[in-house]
Amino acid sequence: MSFDLDAFLPYRLAVAATQVSRRFAARYEAQAGLSIPEWRVLAHLSRSGAVSVRDITARVNLDKSIVSRAAARLEGAGYLRKSGHGTDQRLVVLDLTDSGRALMDQLGCIADAFQAELLAELGDDAPAFRRALLKLGGPTD
Repeated sequence: MSFDLDAFLPYRLAVAATQVSRRFAARYEAQAGLSIPEWRVLAHLSRSGAVSVRDITARVNLDKSIVSRAAARLEGAGYLRKSGHGTDQRLVVLDLTDSGRALMDQLGCIADAFQAELLAELGDDAPAFRRALLKLGGPTD
């Protein structure tokens, strides 16, 4: 029995995810000079409001050190601020600044346009594809 990597669903999903992520990353990098981790941190904060690095790490599927470095760069650029957690001094809480919210308004438009393009590429298969992703990926909240 020979193993066919190209027919192996987990491999195909990983390749597709990487390709789509890179396509989208090129757009927000060109617009704002952001890396993938920086985009994910900003996008999560724009949806959730002030949260800890630990919460972001769990949500965006990145290591804590990567989230922390992205947060430091975003703080330096004026897009977010860090503060201590009210009850747990081990936690650092991140929140968007007004500049960060304005940037996410711009990037949200880019994201919406990119998603519309992807859905158009999928055509009639888009609803089934979304259902399959939800089934495989589990709940998002």
